[in-house]
Amino acid sequence: MQRIRLRYTKRGRLRFTSHRDFQRAFERALRRAEVPMAYSAGFTPHPKVSYANAAPTGTGSEAEYLEIALTETRDPETLRALLDESLPAGLDITDAVEARTSGLADRLTASVWELRLDGVAVEDAQKAVEAFLAAETVEVQRKTKNGMRTFDARSAVAELTAARPPADRPVEGPCAILRLVVRHVTPAVRPDDVLSGLRAVADLAPPVPAAVTRLAQGLFDEESGTVTDPLAPDREAVTAASPTAAATAPATAPGTGSA
Repeated sequence: MQRIRLRYTKRGRLRFTSHRDFQRAFERALRRAEVPMAYSAGFTPHPKVSYANAAPTGTGSEAEYLEIALTETRDPETLRALLDESLPAGLDITDAVEARTSGLADRLTASVWELRLDGVAVEDAQKAVEAFLAAETVEVQRKTKNGMRTFDARSAVAELTAARPPADRPVEGPCAILRLVVRHVTPAVRPDDVLSGLRAVADLAPPVPAAVTRLAQGLFDEESGTVTDPLAPDREAVTAASPTAAATAPATAPGTGSA
């Protein structure tokens, strides 16, 4: 059995698809692309697909991950292209690698988010960010299936900055871009929780809903404050095991082999 790990996006209007909607679309794409999927046992077999830390409905993402199990070996890049062609535009498969290591979900410990606040001046956003970061705790509330829950949104935030939109993204009127790095903790702290925290500490209330996009997710490096590519260990393992790597390995010196 071969395992392939995929990175995919949710762009444009497709950011409003729920996780269940994506599951249905992806399973249709698997059938269209004639992928030799492994199936679970039991009365209702399902394709062996493992989804990891899906973004909330309504948010865009450039870094969603899943893993599939195959009954036959396939080239990851060829498989990526076939699946990408079988999915609607906006749900794009951008990377594929053969799984050579364990624990993909364990390497998704933080996310990098971009929050676009139309109608908010950068100066106001910066003041709110400073107040949020200066606070030891920022309690927010969120409605869950078990009722309202109160939790601290500050402790999970590793980085929060405010800036103007880049020159290649012109806007009309005031607009602030927040960059947020948040650790994956329990309970999960989402971008809208941080916005609730900014409202609580600085009365920052955007006049229109924020446009939220996940730019990356992976292992959080505490020293550098960066979020690393979770597929990198698999790529390195594939490269190390390739025939080219074996061919370039140092040859055994004459007379040192076993008799």
